Amino acid sequence: TGFSMLQQEDPLSRKSVKIRERIVLPLLSIQQYALMKIQKGEGNIEAYKKLVTRSLFGNINASRNSA
Repeated sequence: TGFSMLQQEDPLSRKSVKIRERIVLPLLSIQQYALMKIQKGEGNIEAYKKLVTRSLFGNINASRNSA
């Protein structure tokens, strides 16, 4: 395309993506940790299941707002 960066012509969208990543990436880390604990059968499985569900809600909401 001849551009040096993604969304070069749309700095507002680029800023929106950066803000969304600050929300989504920690939620994905929490979700991955909880899924690993569930898979290994370690700790409070019900609490980890709730963490997975809650983090999923946050990621879905962030994605929905980006559409």
